[in-house]
Amino acid sequence: METIHDFYQRFALTKNTADPTSAHLFDHFNVFQRDACSFLTPYSRRDYYKISLIIGTGQLHYANRWIRIDRPALLFSNPIVPYAWEMDSPQQAGWFCLFTEEFIRQESRQVILKKSPLFKVNGDPLYFLDQQQLDEITFIFEKMMLEKDSDYVYKYDVFRNYLHLLLHQALKIRPTQQFEQQRNAAVRITHLFFELLERQFPIDSPHFQLKMKSATDYAYGLSVHVNHLNKVVKASTGKTTSAHIASRITQEAISLLQHTHWNISEIAYSLGFEYSAYFTKFFKKNVGVSPKKYRESLIN
Repeated sequence: METIHDFYQRFALTKNTADPTSAHLFDHFNVFQRDACSFLTPYSRRDYYKISLIIGTGQLHYANRWIRIDRPALLFSNPIVPYAWEMDSPQQAGWFCLFTEEFIRQESRQVILKKSPLFKVNGDPLYFLDQQQLDEITFIFEKMMLEKDSDYVYKYDVFRNYLHLLLHQALKIRPTQQFEQQRNAAVRITHLFFELLERQFPIDSPHFQLKMKSATDYAYGLSVHVNHLNKVVKASTGKTTSAHIASRITQEAISLLQHTHWNISEIAYSLGFEYSAYFTKFFKKNVGVSPKKYRESLIN
């Protein structure tokens, strides 16, 4: 996971400036022009929130999909979902602001935030803009940039208000009811299960061990009986809770075999398997080959 400190180090290298991490990063907000962006940002989670007005073309790799961006767009990212940005046009413009959860928690009006795209795990983080929407959001970012250089003692309260304006602009682009909670209890439980499942990934370190590995674990986390969880997930998706968990663990195992140099034992441990032999049996059942043979096939 990229920390906000990592971001500032990368920012300093990109802009050929000193690392400005003397600022207080626990309760933090900042805004930048997008000419600070790298050609390719690493695929990972961040431990901060970010709202970007993207003017320029490229590819957004978000969770397990990618999105082509070929016109102005507003992007919301959060610490839960990994993403990467790969630009393919030399001209990149726009702005982005980043902030910590502690910064936004100071805001008393949190209801609208919890319904917003900023806090959606399985939602669509990208909002393509027409000219009027682009002008309105550009105006907000320009005001942020002016406020950044001011010595107004309450300017961070002003920044929180500008964040609310950005969120409301997104809610206008997509009808508000799309962000309302599901009224059907079964659908809501299923949604929360997938949200909780996705929060466990990606695995960032071989020293981290997956905490929730079974349907019982997720039922406990959602405060429902495991039989009820299995029933509603099967009714909503046609697959069992255990099948979804196994599928997601398999997907993560494949990613770790492809993109890390961790050995099989480290991957097994990080995915919650007590012994690597158990992991090998699980992987072979779901993929058809052992983890070792799968990794060898990537080299050939």
